[in-house]
Amino acid sequence: MPRSLDEPPDIATLVVQTNSVDLFGVVELTPTMVAVLGAGLIAVLIALSGFFSSSEIAMFSLASHRVEKLADSGSTAGLTLKSLKDDPHRLLVTILVGNNLVNIAMSSITTGLLAYFGFGGAAGVAISTFGITALVLLFGESAPKSYAIENTESWAMRVARPLKLAEYVLLPLVVTFDFLTRTVNRVTGGQSAIETSYVTRQEIQDIIETGEREGVLDEEEREMLQRTLRFNDTIAKEVMTPRLDMTAIDKDDSIDDAISQCIQSGHARLPVYEGSLDNVIGTVHIRDLVRDLNYGEHEELELDDLVEPTLHVPESKNVDELLREMRDNRVHLVIVIDEFGTTEGLVTMEDLTEEIVGEILEGEEDEPIDFVDEDTVIVRGEVNIDEVNEALDIDLPEGEEFETIAGFIFNRAGRLVEEGEEITYDGVVIRVEQVDNTRIMKARLTTEAVPDDETEAEARND
Repeated sequence: MPRSLDEPPDIATLVVQTNSVDLFGVVELTPTMVAVLGAGLIAVLIALSGFFSSSEIAMFSLASHRVEKLADSGSTAGLTLKSLKDDPHRLLVTILVGNNLVNIAMSSITTGLLAYFGFGGAAGVAISTFGITALVLLFGESAPKSYAIENTESWAMRVARPLKLAEYVLLPLVVTFDFLTRTVNRVTGGQSAIETSYVTRQEIQDIIETGEREGVLDEEEREMLQRTLRFNDTIAKEVMTPRLDMTAIDKDDSIDDAISQCIQSGHARLPVYEGSLDNVIGTVHIRDLVRDLNYGEHEELELDDLVEPTLHVPESKNVDELLREMRDNRVHLVIVIDEFGTTEGLVTMEDLTEEIVGEILEGEEDEPIDFVDEDTVIVRGEVNIDEVNEALDIDLPEGEEFETIAGFIFNRAGRLVEEGEEITYDGVVIRVEQVDNTRIMKARLTTEAVPDDETEAEARND
């Protein structure tokens, strides 16, 4: 029934008439159209927020070596990705500017829409704040970043060109905030570099240990990789055969004597000295001795004629450099000397190889570290303290004067020791098992069980 002119309009009609929007004088938007457009715009802004958030994770989680590899492939996305990563500071500013603009715009539009539909004032602000925060956290942060973490490389390739476009669109803001950020960093003493090395040595070690726990690496592979990492930090003194264990021959000895020495010692190559071990003039190989003795053309051939030159290196020489130097000079045995030029020992190519692959035992040779049980080991005196610490998961210290377990025992005792003597250090009982003259040949190390709180409580109650 038609309403009379004197009757007031109903509430729904009044809201529609009041809230109608004249868009540029062309289209009149109804409340329904305003709601649909507002919701659509907010959805687009949430998608953009997710784009920028996931881009940050993907870009800064991608390893530098993978960026180089992708760029070398020649793809446009790979080249764009590298150009962005070449200036990580500007890349970060671009992402942050874009993300903050999107989030602020989203909050402003939501507040305006709520006011339009009658939820103005504090109520509208509260609803907008908590509602948009929930949406952004779920769809603009959490979900996109989780996806980017799981698909770092592929997502970085996809977002590279859109990010480059965003950098051009937002260029005035990006340049301004890039400059301001660098200025603030300089004033406050902060670092202007966003990225450091994408991986550290400690992180590699952690990855190796994790790989063993997850079953990707077995124990031997883990140990080899860890020894490889330690290789650069090892010096010649730590891997050398000490002077007391050296087998050498005098240059005036006969070839027969030299062959006998090689056979008795089990070494194919021996150092040759003149006068004393402090004057090593080179090395001789049993192959040359036998060949020239039996098949040589010169009947009066002497040992001195078969000596090959060798290198003399300081005991502080890094083994990584030493290996390279031995390879370049094609020598398999070098003499280690101290600061006074006195012969301290020798290092062979096998010694350096064992630093990576582990001990290479021959014949009846004993294991350097022999496990009696999980808490007890028998260790040769010349074994490095680092190896003992790793084997028993303990922390025996090294000193400037010693690196071996025998040196540690002498340092703690302060005198010569005898078989059967024991010392204790930080919960580790060390018993001298074998002594040859003044040298400690073997020691037994046992870690004492540390009672837990319950055991201690029970002991107090008893």
